[in-house]
Amino acid sequence: MITVIGESLVDIVSDPRRPGEVQAHPGGSPLNAAVGVARLGLATNLVTHYADDPHGDMIEGHLKANGVTVVRGGSSPTSTATATLGPDGAATYAFNIGWDIHGASLPALAGVQGSTHVHTGSIAAVLAPGDQATLGLLEAARERATTSFDPNCRPAISSDVAAARTQAERFVAVSDIVKASDEDLAWLYPHRTPEESLAAWLELGPALVGLTRGASGPVILARQERAEMAAEPVTVADTVGAGDSFMAALISGLDQLAALGAGGRHRLRSLSRDELHALAAYANRAAAITCARPGANPPHSAELGPLSVPLPS
Repeated sequence: MITVIGESLVDIVSDPRRPGEVQAHPGGSPLNAAVGVARLGLATNLVTHYADDPHGDMIEGHLKANGVTVVRGGSSPTSTATATLGPDGAATYAFNIGWDIHGASLPALAGVQGSTHVHTGSIAAVLAPGDQATLGLLEAARERATTSFDPNCRPAISSDVAAARTQAERFVAVSDIVKASDEDLAWLYPHRTPEESLAAWLELGPALVGLTRGASGPVILARQERAEMAAEPVTVADTVGAGDSFMAALISGLDQLAALGAGGRHRLRSLSRDELHALAAYANRAAAITCARPGANPPHSAELGPLSVPLPS
């Protein structure tokens, strides 16, 4: 079982390339990651909030259609994010969002303690009052599960960069796997390079730290190894959900390498160079497939295929 903790919302997308056309899609980085993991064949649970309203109904239908089970708390209206696409398909966001999972603490705790891996990030890691509950659940998971974190920074939600940096480092310190974008790290640490920031995060405790760089492709650092590659060539529809698909494929790939769960931590910390490169290529391909079609639409396992590690020569 993989458990994801974090926000569900509805993306309201405006594309200047299609004037007058507005589309609504279920979204939120944790929701997208949960759907991505489920589509790659893993039993997936999402600890989240949405209301019994039309937007919440849309989210619930989407999760059910993708086989994601839900632990739902909170009482606010369903959150929304208005996304405006630029000429390159990249999205900028304006939010109407709350994050609170009160009323679901016991089933959420049972969920993470019964999981092999627990993932969180994005708004759920910084927005009160739910941020502290999220951190507590990640800490509680570590006895039995590996953990991961994607800051997916949203300055429109958490404009205090110093506070966001401190909070991100709290989550990094209790995570085995961390993934960030170059934009995340440029905002959090403007006076150093993204790779310097990755190396500093690795010293806080994770076994793997990954960096997505848009068209420049990903970098993954481990204690002894490094993998880097260019992005796969693709005609970009938009970049919505690409980082979440990358994260979902990382989780799936590590599961295929038997590197998840408390019993997989030693394996996670001893991946070979070829295994790390195969993992980066697998996640890179998942992101490319998502970029090639509109919205957060991660690949299914039949599209992505299995992780492939070359045999030693």
